[in-house]
Formats: sequence, structure tokens, C-alpha cells
Amino acid sequence: MTQLVRRGGFTPLTDVFDWLETTGPFRAVLNDGYIPVEEYVDDGHYVVRADLPGIDPDKDVEVSIADDALTIHGERRGEEHDKYRSEMHYGSFTRRLRLPHGCRAEDVTATYDAGVLTVSMPVAEPEAAPVQVPIAHGTQDAAGAS
Repeated sequence: MTQLVRRGGFTPLTDVFDWLETTGPFRAVLNDGYIPVEEYVDDGHYVVRADLPGIDPDKDVEVSIADDALTIHGERRGEEHDKYRSEMHYGSFTRRLRLPHGCRAEDVTATYDAGVLTVSMPVAEPEAAPVQVPIAHGTQDAAGAS
């Protein structure tokens, strides 16, 4: 079953910055090297797909994981032409995504096919439901002895 990635433990302010980074009118202002991505969990794996057409993945892209984040960094090299119009971004780009809890970076894989970079890594099952701890009354200590 495929599901969208939901993260917890972050402040509303970090959500606002994520929204600003991914919202169309703000993209060009905040990050000229923006690359679109989709994230989801499928069959126990966290998957990120990034549109990176026209690059050589062996020379132009680096994928790294540090500080609970996935970073995709690279460069799209331009060609010299007399241009009538160009809406293509050339130059370096970086996209950093927070990893959901439970990702195991030691088992990460990355593939590039038809202009799409796909990064996948196992993610642990959601934590079990919280356990209710009884509270002792009176002079009993936490172990229940009097």
C-alpha cells in the first residue's frame, strides 16, 4: 500500500518554510535551482523521486544522507545557443528533505531512469501504541512496595 509521507515532531514554522519552498510563485525567489520531488512510503520503503532531465547522473549528481536529511545536489550543464527563449535552469541545484522517523540510511539505493532519480530506503514500522503506566497512590514507591 502506498501512502504519503507524514512527519512529526517539527514546529509549524518548519512546515511554513517547506510550503514556501515548494509553492510555485515563491520557488524562483527562494531557490532558482529548485527541483520537483515526490515522497511516499511503499511496501516498507521511503521513496523520493526527483525530476532531473538532461543530466548525467554519474558526473552531475550527488546523493547524501546526514543529520536525518536526504540531500540531492548537482549541476545541469547548459549548452551555448542563440536563444529565442529559455525557461530551463542551468547551474547547480540542491534539494534537502527531512527523513521520516525510522529510515535506515545504511540500506539506501538510488537509480536514474528516463530523467527521474529515485532514492529508496527501508523505513521501520510505526511505533506501537503508547503504554499506559499506572500511578501509585500514598507511600508506595514506583515498584509497588510499601
